[in-house]
Amino acid sequence: MRYYIYLSTAKVDMLYEQIPPKLLKRLAVEAKVDLKVLSLAVQSPRTEATMYDRLNIVESYLEREFDVSWMSEPTAWFRGDLGLRVAGYGSVASPTFMAGRDGDTLVALIGSAHHLIGYEPAPDMHRVGWSGLPAMFQLLQEDAGRREEHPGRHTVFDEVLYFSEKMEVPPVYCEFLARRLMHGALTLDDGRELTIVIGTPLYVAMADGHG
Repeated sequence: MRYYIYLSTAKVDMLYEQIPPKLLKRLAVEAKVDLKVLSLAVQSPRTEATMYDRLNIVESYLEREFDVSWMSEPTAWFRGDLGLRVAGYGSVASPTFMAGRDGDTLVALIGSAHHLIGYEPAPDMHRVGWSGLPAMFQLLQEDAGRREEHPGRHTVFDEVLYFSEKMEVPPVYCEFLARRLMHGALTLDDGRELTIVIGTPLYVAMADGHG
């Protein structure tokens, strides 16, 4: 069982609805979803599956149809586990930014704060999606406007590194599955090369330990 801290129901639903019906039934068997509860006959409504059933099936679909890689060499979809600092920026209408570093790899994940578990908006509140690069750029630009200018070039990777290093919340060791948005490298002051991976998570869950 996973203890989720972030689950993008919007991504799960979007991907789930695109799975062909015949493949959907096969994946349900592989994911060990109860077919009596799921009722996967073509004529049955897909909404009978719970969110966690749908997530299990979507995850099986991604593993089957895509090359799901590790975070240090990310393909379109990638997994990882590391200590993530998670910030929701005070409002369910804002983005959430999660960042963590493992050796020479820095992972930055951007999503919508209303997908943080236990951080739900009021029913009448308009939900804004923050799971793409425009949200990342907006967040970084707003932060750049608040801080003093300092020497050096400021690529998006420089800004992601600066932003992640100044986060003061304690890290939570997590596992995650995410869609890659950007991937590049940055040369640090000491000459070492840092791989920076920017993605948007399907889910983030607390992990058992530093495996």
